Amino acid sequence: MARIVSRALPFASRTSLCLSRPPPLPGAALLRSAAAVPPPLPPAASLLSWRGLTGAPEPSLAPPPPFAGFLSGIRGFRKVRRGPPAAKRSQPQDAAPPPPPPPPKEGEIELIARIGVEEDMPDDDEVLNIVEILKLNVPMAMKIALDGLVDSNYSTRDTSISDVGKYDKVEVSVLLCNDNFIQNLSKEWRGEDCTTDMLSMSQHIPDLDVPILMLGDIVISVETAAKQAEEKGVTLLDEVRVLVVRGILHLLGFNHETSDEDAMEMEKEEHLILKSLRWKGKGLAKGAHDSSKLQPDSLDGQMTDSQKRAVTLRFYRPKFKYIFCDMDGTLLNSKSQITARNAEALREARSRGVNIVIATGKARPAVIDALSTADLSGKTGIVSESSPGVFLQGLLVYGSEGRQIYKRNLDQEVCREALLYSLEHKIPLVAFSQDHCYSIFDHPLVDSLHYIYHEPKAKIVPSVDQLLGTAEIQKVLFLETPEGISSALRPYWAKAIEGRAHVVQAQPDMLELVPPATSKGNGVQILLNHLSISPDEVMAIGDGENDIEMLQLASLGVALANGSEKTKAVANVIGATNDEDGVAQAIYEYAF
Repeated sequence: MARIVSRALPFASRTSLCLSRPPPLPGAALLRSAAAVPPPLPPAASLLSWRGLTGAPEPSLAPPPPFAGFLSGIRGFRKVRRGPPAAKRSQPQDAAPPPPPPPPKEGEIELIARIGVEEDMPDDDEVLNIVEILKLNVPMAMKIALDGLVDSNYSTRDTSISDVGKYDKVEVSVLLCNDNFIQNLSKEWRGEDCTTDMLSMSQHIPDLDVPILMLGDIVISVETAAKQAEEKGVTLLDEVRVLVVRGILHLLGFNHETSDEDAMEMEKEEHLILKSLRWKGKGLAKGAHDSSKLQPDSLDGQMTDSQKRAVTLRFYRPKFKYIFCDMDGTLLNSKSQITARNAEALREARSRGVNIVIATGKARPAVIDALSTADLSGKTGIVSESSPGVFLQGLLVYGSEGRQIYKRNLDQEVCREALLYSLEHKIPLVAFSQDHCYSIFDHPLVDSLHYIYHEPKAKIVPSVDQLLGTAEIQKVLFLETPEGISSALRPYWAKAIEGRAHVVQAQPDMLELVPPATSKGNGVQILLNHLSISPDEVMAIGDGENDIEMLQLASLGVALANGSEKTKAVANVIGATNDEDGVAQAIYEYAF
């Protein structure tokens, strides 16, 4: 016979399953103290206080037992978890309260499992689904484990919990948490400053004559469980189930840490329970501080902090809804390529609900082409013809569904002067017109803009008048050596176009002429207004002088170490270089 009683709260429930009452067995000595199963602890507030849950009085418990859960005394544990607005949770005043669950039949023991999620855990869909499954699974595992106490004889098990037939109810609590919580708990409770997969804390007080057996609390880190599940090739649910069984066995007096014989007996019982329930899993897994770990490539063979965060990133709520990211010198390395780690970081951020928006001096086709190598372009990628973005230094802005919401052109006389200067001095120039590029003569540097930097291949239009009559030009770009730009081009054009246009330098060997008051920051602001997004929800990453206004606008501005000194001076933080996966590091360190 089984019955389920769920409370109307999102992260806790009472699940009951009836166990046939075994014949009474003689009591045993006090449960011995062990690393995984501590001695009983002083009275504390009930574990029903998890996230604001207040349990209804049990009619069969009068008076209530003078002991309760250990975890409720931990600072910060009793915070009410975010949930639906009170108006949605409230019941009509005239609505009758739900009837209490029927008492178990004579000769049956009621098994109660209380499942909770630690306050700082984000609302991960997989974790929430596991919570619902555990409401049914934990009483099933309790039943098999308690049945085993009657028929089995283990020489190593502490037998202070054996006479279950004298109880009306048996209760256990399970808490899912993150690594930080279980590490702090292990440090406070066991004196061991390390992360582990599971802790079990007994609440049993031998010889206390009450009708309920409070086994205790099982705390499971879903972060460590997720890593172990990945290493074993099983699902997170599979691993959590194994840890639940292991925790129940610890509470019933098994201890695999005492000796090899103890470990063998506990492993045998664990295997029997898992086999009976047809759950995957075998053997006793080591804690996180002992287990083999994923080893991404790094300079010294060790995992960096950001790499460790990447493994468990999905269990953290993002701090920003949007990340605006530059391309050249930022997302792309010095070979104008996106690295596998940067690409994975963008995917991970998107999986956590973060919107990635490109803000660049490039044309949109160039971005689509550059990111196609990592499968990040197209309808399922971060950039496409139907996604928002800021291009050509903010002169072209696309909003929802990729619709153009802003365009600004360079003064035609400035364009004419620049084209004539290019012809006279034989300095290659490319004119940008939305998704197209134009030039007035062939040159290897013009070709490099396409083959290296992914820009649209320039169409050669030898006549200045014909080019100006063909397209509206948003910006022009000179290609020259860094020395030639700093010594001649930049000083000349800064003076020649004063008041009519503006000089921008995103790369040392490129000089751009754009309309006055042009900036990526302005383009980003236009897009934020269009999407009704506050700058407080934005993180921006860049490197060049053209990124300064964008970094200043965002709530958090990250300048990469390879960036200009002016850009780094206005940034909130300085990241790694673009050749050191600076974007990935920034996402893992600051976005979550």
